[in-house]
Amino acid sequence: MSTIFALASAMGKSGVAVMRISGPGSANILNALGVDPLPPARMASLKKLIHQDTKEVIDHALVLWFPAPASYTGEDVVELHIHGGRAIINELTQYLQSLDGVRLAEPGEFSRRAFINGKMDLTMLEGVADMIDAQTAAQKKQALRQMDGGLETLYEDWRLELIEILAHMEAYIDFPDEDIPDQTEEKIINQVGNLIKDLQAHLSDRRGQRLREGLYAVIIGAPNVGKSSLMNALARKDVAIVSNIAGTTRDVIEVQMDIGGYPLTLADTAGLRNTSDDIESKGIALARKRAEQADIRICLFDAENPQALDEATMAMIDDNSVIVMNKADRCPQKEMMRVKGAVPVMMSAKTGQGIDNLIDRLEDMLGEIASPAESPLFTRQRHKAGLEQAVNCLEDFLISRRERRAIELAAEDLRLAARSLGSVTGRIEVEDLLDKIFSSFCIGK
Repeated sequence: MSTIFALASAMGKSGVAVMRISGPGSANILNALGVDPLPPARMASLKKLIHQDTKEVIDHALVLWFPAPASYTGEDVVELHIHGGRAIINELTQYLQSLDGVRLAEPGEFSRRAFINGKMDLTMLEGVADMIDAQTAAQKKQALRQMDGGLETLYEDWRLELIEILAHMEAYIDFPDEDIPDQTEEKIINQVGNLIKDLQAHLSDRRGQRLREGLYAVIIGAPNVGKSSLMNALARKDVAIVSNIAGTTRDVIEVQMDIGGYPLTLADTAGLRNTSDDIESKGIALARKRAEQADIRICLFDAENPQALDEATMAMIDDNSVIVMNKADRCPQKEMMRVKGAVPVMMSAKTGQGIDNLIDRLEDMLGEIASPAESPLFTRQRHKAGLEQAVNCLEDFLISRRERRAIELAAEDLRLAARSLGSVTGRIEVEDLLDKIFSSFCIGK
């Protein structure tokens, strides 16, 4: 196997850059850089990196040596912490490429080798990728739990339970003259039934996937109730045009936000009303579509005219809506009002009054929708597909046993279910799956 290397830190000018090297020739590379003898394992040592052809110093670097198997990839690994100037990075890269048996790493190749060498399963590796991509505290917390093996442990426990049940079934396949005792049959059916319930409960909780992908909130309301002003107030910058002219917002304007550690895409939409303007009509249709798909609807009304709440926005209110009365600075409420039985957030996008209350309400709703759970949650469509396939196979097993089909067919259903669970963690042949997963990694990972 070739020895690979890549810059594991971001490209560009920086104080420190990290060059990662992995493979059987890692120790030889250190020797070729003038580092001989090897430094103590897992201890940072300050060394001069010397170009053996020119005898010139490439850089003064901190060198770390990780002998196999106690390394990220399970192979001999070297990390060179060099100064982050382009000239140094380019010179070191060119020198390493000139060495026999050494090449630049492909995207995700370090992590791929970690998987091949049994250092991590696929869910843990996806946790690494999610950790790098995490933009909020909640996403980081979930990625860290997955990187630590939470999903792998859960899915492997289910797979091993299936293998144990399958072992009982195959014992009777080997002795076809023996019928499965009723007590054993009942125990197996109960085990499979309970496993189906556990899998279905796990599948019904979409918080992990929603948190990883981010949530979506839409501001809806009649023209001139202050949707664009609210958008700007929540984003704390001017992202939408504010005008007294009705119908100025015709497309969907989006901004990425971090609300209480939860990733949120907030959208401003066209005002809901009847219009003969063809372009505005298309904007309103798009607003309705986005509102129907949103995780949260911010239904905005004019506090100056609380008795004339527009019917189009009222029809959009559901359990995932937060009702907001804007322009509260113009008409202080002496009594707490209710809209569809709910107490609205009283605020003013112009003065900032009540904005913090709205943010608190949004944070509570986001927490209910996507709060990281103590138990591991699936985070990708790939996980969902494998788990659903496992459930289908287990349900086929129960049907097979009820209809007294051949025991070999029932056992095959269990094997397929175990294989489906194994496809999530990588406990089966997954070459095509590996190519797809690791192609999205950065070069130095």
